[in-house]
Amino acid sequence: MTGSDFRFIVTEQLAAIGIDPGVILIEPEGRNTAPAILAAALHISQSDPEAIMLVAPSDHVVPDTEAFHAAIVKGLAAVEAGKLVTFGIKPTHAETAYGYLELATQPDVSGAAVDLKQFVEKPDAIRAAEMLAACTFMWNAGIFLFKAKDIVAAFAESAPQLTAPVTAAVDGAKIDLGFLRLDANAWAKAEDISIDYAVMERAPNLAVVPFDGGWSDLGGWDAVWRELGPDANGVVTSGDATAIECENSLLRSDSENLEIVGIGLKNVMAIAMNDAVLVADMSRAQDVKKAVEALKAKGSAQATMFPKDHRPWGWFESLVVGGRFQVKRIHVHPGAALSLQSHFHRSEHWIVVEGTARVTIDDDVRLVTENQSVYLPLGCVHRMENPGKMPMVLIEVQTGSYVGEDDIIRYEDVYSRGQGAKG
Repeated sequence: MTGSDFRFIVTEQLAAIGIDPGVILIEPEGRNTAPAILAAALHISQSDPEAIMLVAPSDHVVPDTEAFHAAIVKGLAAVEAGKLVTFGIKPTHAETAYGYLELATQPDVSGAAVDLKQFVEKPDAIRAAEMLAACTFMWNAGIFLFKAKDIVAAFAESAPQLTAPVTAAVDGAKIDLGFLRLDANAWAKAEDISIDYAVMERAPNLAVVPFDGGWSDLGGWDAVWRELGPDANGVVTSGDATAIECENSLLRSDSENLEIVGIGLKNVMAIAMNDAVLVADMSRAQDVKKAVEALKAKGSAQATMFPKDHRPWGWFESLVVGGRFQVKRIHVHPGAALSLQSHFHRSEHWIVVEGTARVTIDDDVRLVTENQSVYLPLGCVHRMENPGKMPMVLIEVQTGSYVGEDDIIRYEDVYSRGQGAKG
């Protein structure tokens, strides 16, 4: 399950580690975890209601893969008994940013599944310390294991209001390349609610598998700081970052050739990206969402757009944007091709800096090699392809009255995309 903006990143990353995911479901919009999990379960149930589903957020880090696999195996017996299994992370500190799971009994050395007593909301510092000492509380990782038919039945019992719209979204889904795009109109009618609130806090058949093999949800920059391993002064630097006489701080640059330097910082996180810089006290890591809300309120593109935009043929990033021009770096995978297209409001210059491009301009098709350029006048029908076995990189300079991504008409596309910025 993923959103449209991430679909090509997902396929690239899965291919890089040799996984064929089968069909990838695309959510038309984010509706939280409950509708997403139900959609996956309904889709799987169409072919195999007995199938066992492992539900795991994609942004979590589990360093010990073998230990995690062993925990999954321990949960299978409970799943076969009709249980909905969740994984509880053994706390390493009194964390206030996580919800907790209270176990009915203290887990034994076997690590077998234990019945769940109750969910506990994010605590204050005093309560978190008490739960850490009790040894019967685990962090709620939001990772689940169950049979498709069992979770569908749980939704029918605890959240019946979701069944009709999500079922309609799955039944009305359309195939789009290797993706299954859920019906947008039906999906919009599904309640925006988490799996915990919709089902798990009401279900009577929950079990917890304790896990202490290491885990982080990377839910804030403080979690990234812990995961990367602070030095003796509590400092983590990443990318082109330099710390001078700093303590308990994170300095990170995610932008090429952009050096970030901290001097005399204490309990500060400073993260530099191509389009924005965040500086905050480490204790305010969970408040980054306030920054996003503030940027949305002032209409900043940084709140909703990514500096690097992934497409099925590769990716591009905007280097400079002006009132009537834009400069991009475009990376095209070997053998890939952009759509045959035209623009109403801009002309383009392409300069190949790595590899060779096959360029179509109206009826003219030519090869453009490294250090060569070509001009595409406004309105021409054009396409670029990478005929080689190595990535092709070019610099695109756009000039015109409008340089937005939605100024595009597609005539042919090997990826079967429709019209619009991404198709």
